[in-house]
Amino acid sequence: MKQKFVLFSLTFFLSCGTDFKKPYSDTPTSGIVKISSDETLQPLMDAEKNTFMGLYQYAELNVKHTAEANCFNDLINDSAKVIIASRKLNDKENAYFKSRNLIPVTTKIALDAIAIIVNKNNPDSILSVQQLTSILNGKNTNWNELFSSSKLGKISVVFDNNGSSNVRYLKDKLLDGKDFAPSCFASASNPAVIKYVEENSNAIGIIGVSWISDFESKESQAFLSKIKVLDITSSKNPLYPDDYFKPYQAYIALAQYPLIREVYMISREGRVGLGTGFVSFVAGDAGQRIIRMAGLLPATMPVRLIKTE
Repeated sequence: MKQKFVLFSLTFFLSCGTDFKKPYSDTPTSGIVKISSDETLQPLMDAEKNTFMGLYQYAELNVKHTAEANCFNDLINDSAKVIIASRKLNDKENAYFKSRNLIPVTTKIALDAIAIIVNKNNPDSILSVQQLTSILNGKNTNWNELFSSSKLGKISVVFDNNGSSNVRYLKDKLLDGKDFAPSCFASASNPAVIKYVEENSNAIGIIGVSWISDFESKESQAFLSKIKVLDITSSKNPLYPDDYFKPYQAYIALAQYPLIREVYMISREGRVGLGTGFVSFVAGDAGQRIIRMAGLLPATMPVRLIKTE
């Protein structure tokens, strides 16, 4: 009788914990899920993924870092259950999911920024939003049109790729959706942009700030040692150096840095699976602390601003 009871208990335990006949084999902390993340956020999302998988040894997050446009395509064709991007679903995408009786869940997790970088030997360290706009639309093509004493020659603008969130953001914010000027061209990635700017004194680079915002990261510090981050102002008539701001956490929090954007996790999972578990982690206390330590602004955790004289 005792042997029968043990056998029954083991059979019951296995059938409850590992029923391969069920349509889903993952839970909020175990299993496998595919995720597509905007490449501009790769350093942050790698930190979130590694911490989550360190805590939950039976969880496998297959994260693909790619252009933002590809992330939304992956969400629509169901090759990713969760995406990380700097915009919400648009009307067309919402209509698609509604036609299939699906309601994706969008969770704001952070405030991010676009960083404008130049070569270390560039003597200029400030730029206005108006000047940046005139460069991107092609009205200003030479450095001496911005700074009369500059000898750098023709301006060369490099960004990560045509489907990038960096490009979409600047087109929407500064160019009314119009394309960049011919002097702007795509590279392969944010690190490739940094490399190009490092090697070309006349270059301006457009990158996601998460690549250089973590002052505890050796990779971020290595990138920062190779380039210069410009101070940007939205003022039309800046008079003082204090009118310009770098994309630091405090200036993002105070909305003083002008090129700020929100970051979202969007899930089409429709149930409490591993994708939902990861979203909850990133939006929760531990995940928000990682965002704060990475130099971005967490969506739900307050950041202390310390005034120094």
